[in-house]
Amino acid sequence: MKEGFRQCMAWLHTWTGLVVGWVLFFVFVTGTAGYFAYEIDRWMRPELPLAGDTAQVAPEQAVALAQAYLQANAQGAQDWSVQLPGQRGSNNLSVSWRQPPAADAKPGARGRFVRKALDPVTGEAAAEPAVRKTGGGHLLYRMHYMLHYVPYDVTIRLVGVCTMLMFMAILTGVVTHKKIFVDFFTFRPGKGQRSWLDAHNLISVTALPFFVMITYSGLVFFLFQYMPAGIQASHYAGNTQAFYDDLLQRPAPGGAGDGPGAPITALAPLVAQAEAQWGAGQVARVGVQQPQAADADVLVVRVAGGRIAGSERLRFDAHTGAPLDPRADDGAARETQDVMLALHEGRFAGPVLRWLYFASGLLGCAMIATGLVLWTAKRRAKQDKRAKAGEKPEFGFRLVECLNIGTIAGLPVAVAAYFWANRLIPADFASRRDWEVHAMFITWGLLLLYPAFRTPLRAWVESLWLAAAAFALLPVLNALTTDRHLGVSLPAGDWVLAGFDLTLLALGACFAVAAHRVRRKARAAAAMRSPAAQAPLMAANAAG
Repeated sequence: MKEGFRQCMAWLHTWTGLVVGWVLFFVFVTGTAGYFAYEIDRWMRPELPLAGDTAQVAPEQAVALAQAYLQANAQGAQDWSVQLPGQRGSNNLSVSWRQPPAADAKPGARGRFVRKALDPVTGEAAAEPAVRKTGGGHLLYRMHYMLHYVPYDVTIRLVGVCTMLMFMAILTGVVTHKKIFVDFFTFRPGKGQRSWLDAHNLISVTALPFFVMITYSGLVFFLFQYMPAGIQASHYAGNTQAFYDDLLQRPAPGGAGDGPGAPITALAPLVAQAEAQWGAGQVARVGVQQPQAADADVLVVRVAGGRIAGSERLRFDAHTGAPLDPRADDGAARETQDVMLALHEGRFAGPVLRWLYFASGLLGCAMIATGLVLWTAKRRAKQDKRAKAGEKPEFGFRLVECLNIGTIAGLPVAVAAYFWANRLIPADFASRRDWEVHAMFITWGLLLLYPAFRTPLRAWVESLWLAAAAFALLPVLNALTTDRHLGVSLPAGDWVLAGFDLTLLALGACFAVAAHRVRRKARAAAAMRSPAAQAPLMAANAAG
């Protein structure tokens, strides 16, 4: 090997980052939005009541009402679940259960999942508000590993390959930049390629632990799909569903239990025990596994934030109320996987830490974007020489340039179009959920093509200004089409809705600043090409 080790790592870093950079940018943008999936869901369903508009009752009373409803309406179910009001993503008391599978269902099939919102005062099923159908924030979250319009089995493997290449790019980047931590304190603006490299180094080092964690844990997410040999070599071969049932401790799909057991004990005293141990308002959910079985048990789950490896929980015998070991069936491997998944999703994060996750995700987007732009900046001089000689830019260079503009500036516009479609498509339109997504990808497709018909700097400026307008005007559109605008949400103290609108304004301002800076660069470049600026250079060349 003629080249040294670091040179080989530099080559690997460049090409592993480039070939999947645009997919990774999409993954990071949609994954970053996923940290506020519940909040985006709220904004995209403006028919839901404002925070504080629902009646508040004691958790013990709410659980007692929910248990009475389940005993009257969910006999024979495989499991019961009570979601207490006031939790993130759920302002209402609700119950859910899974019905037994139909008699003619295929082996391994599961019954229908049912969820009902309850009136917290009467315990009766509450009238469902007429809420528009939308994919919300959770659809954006699912896109970061499922993409869209592509079969599931294909996408998780495609995203897995891209994630592995990103992991390689991160590790080789550390090797390549031997002074990477020294360079962290160096930024030289206005220096072209040097400035892009400085920005790439600075962003990469700022959130390096996050980038390593998020890529590695992303691979752990689908480890059984990426490495299925362990399952196939075990007694689960040919019955993957049984493996997951045992791993996740789910009841067998064939029925509700091993036989009729004693009546379910009152759940309210168990909630009171949990609150005595954790504090008031710390119970998020109560679940009963196989309520008809003799060995049924109750899980009381704490509000997220108590521990990284899933929420803290207490476990009781469902018939006697006696306390049981809450994690008796969890092995070290399961605990480790729970930690990795919780770190990846930020399940345990409170509001401040969730914002840090969000900021780190944005830095990930910026790291990928600066890396892609750096590739073209390094090769710009060669293309300028070709232009002066009357030759067209190389096809590969022009392709990367158009993809960079259409993805880095165009994808944010497409995400904004998703939100615009939520407000502009009629609420009773039959396929509105699908057309929200179609609007997003149609917009992105057009903006991927747009740079091919404009000079690069013009395309950058126009796409960035479009992104600024798309985000900054969304709160205005929200005010024109709903009664959940800043003038209502701020006085009501609904910081989920108000925070979303304020974040849109902040994103619009960021894109406006970026557009302004690129426009200044474009004007400076045009001035340098003008005859007045070229005359002194031509005179100097003639004198020499």
